[in-house]
Amino acid sequence: MAEAGLLGSIRRLLSTLASVAVTRLELLSNELHEERLHLEQMLLYFFATLFCFGMTIMLLTVFIVVLCWDDHRLSVLAGLGALFLVIGIMLTRRLQQIAQVKSKLFSASLAELARDREQLDGRDE
Repeated sequence: MAEAGLLGSIRRLLSTLASVAVTRLELLSNELHEERLHLEQMLLYFFATLFCFGMTIMLLTVFIVVLCWDDHRLSVLAGLGALFLVIGIMLTRRLQQIAQVKSKLFSASLAELARDREQLDGRDE
């Protein structure tokens, strides 16, 4: 009789552990899906913004060069080229800073797993 109770307890424990594992994997899957959607949205907006700003810069450059065509067209082209180079370098540095920031991907899953571990450690005492 004691063995049946022990086996039943072991089965319930394994069932509970499997349920916890499935729940954590579902949470992990949801977080991964959310992060993927977030990145896709950011990329879409990034490329649309890049296209619009690229067209604006190109058209403004042509406008300024045509405006100064007779007097200083080479000076204007050199100045605008230097300006865009400096802006590009500044944006590259900012992009490197952003890339170094750690992602919060799976933070909820890791917190839940830590909470599970604390609860399991509390049961042993």
